[in-house]
Amino acid sequence: MVAQAIMLGVIAGIGILDGRIFGVLMLERPLVTGLLVGLVLGDVKQGVMIGAQLELIWMGIAGIGASTPPDVVTGGILGTAFAILSNQGAEVALVLAVPIAVLAQSLGVLVRIINGYFLHKADKYAAKADFRGVTLMMWIPPFLFFLSVFIPTFLAIILGAEEVKALVNAVPETILGGLKVAGNLLPAVGFALLLDMLFTKKMGVYFFLGFLGASYLGLNITAIALFGACIAVIVNLLVNNQPKDGQARDVNYNNLTEGEIDFD
Repeated sequence: MVAQAIMLGVIAGIGILDGRIFGVLMLERPLVTGLLVGLVLGDVKQGVMIGAQLELIWMGIAGIGASTPPDVVTGGILGTAFAILSNQGAEVALVLAVPIAVLAQSLGVLVRIINGYFLHKADKYAAKADFRGVTLMMWIPPFLFFLSVFIPTFLAIILGAEEVKALVNAVPETILGGLKVAGNLLPAVGFALLLDMLFTKKMGVYFFLGFLGASYLGLNITAIALFGACIAVIVNLLVNNQPKDGQARDVNYNNLTEGEIDFD
């Protein structure tokens, strides 16, 4: 069990570093971590099935602006692991994964606050042209992120599902409720921060088109994204079809037709 706990901790650490030092390889997604957890625990089929279930819950999770989303890495790995170890299926994963992810989110916020110290230290080293110090300050934050998921995952697997569930249940309902409300508000704050930088008179109409589509037409985010892509293509065609400065429009040329068509 110790070896499995270490391997699951390493998987969690690799997942949390995705998007930080590995690029965006989607290693943090529950569908990927579920497969890896299944390989470690000897039940790949169950791991993939549970990972797919959790992916449906967290498919739209993303860090928008200053918001910190729930920790899908810790929640997904521990939820899948406990479901496999207890032989109780996806129900256990769904019950445990979400509150674990919310609690781990707070630990992620703490790590981000601590990393702010190393950011300022890096500035001081850079001012003195101390490249070794700057490099050290760049590698400490990823190491802290690694530990922030490795240690909880390792300890949770060692202690077992019942102890973790008891710990989650011991948290007062008011605190969990507050975390849930804050988690729902943070994405809106993140979008507001992005709109503050990107919102213009020319682009505002597209925002309201998406808002109206979601509010009055009941479209989900996938449908809105597809409509947005179609609108982007149409606008791109119209812009490219405009005559350049000093050039007259060629009325005999159809910009939507490639090659020549002889109708005779």
